[in-house]
Amino acid sequence: MKSFTSRSLRKAIAEHPGESRREWMVWLMEKSGMKNSNNNEWQLWQQHNNPIEILNTEMFFQKMEYIHRNPVEAGLVENEEDYLHSSARNFFDKKD
Repeated sequence: MKSFTSRSLRKAIAEHPGESRREWMVWLMEKSGMKNSNNNEWQLWQQHNNPIEILNTEMFFQKMEYIHRNPVEAGLVENEEDYLHSSARNFFDKKD
């Protein structure tokens, strides 16, 4: 699934005429692929997994807040609940 999705996304990004960041994204993914000996051409997904154990409620909420803040930090939205695909919307009673 990951390989199929990666190829499909690569094609969609590279060929989409309305994507203003396409050259930058293709360049970045090719550069990432060259750094990893497991890839021939490019890399979209990270190939490592560093799981951590959630030890208590405080740690859970800290990690959840971090995830909810990602679209805000990336400049995609002003408020975490405004990101359409975020579970933060559930905490603010926003429906799709």
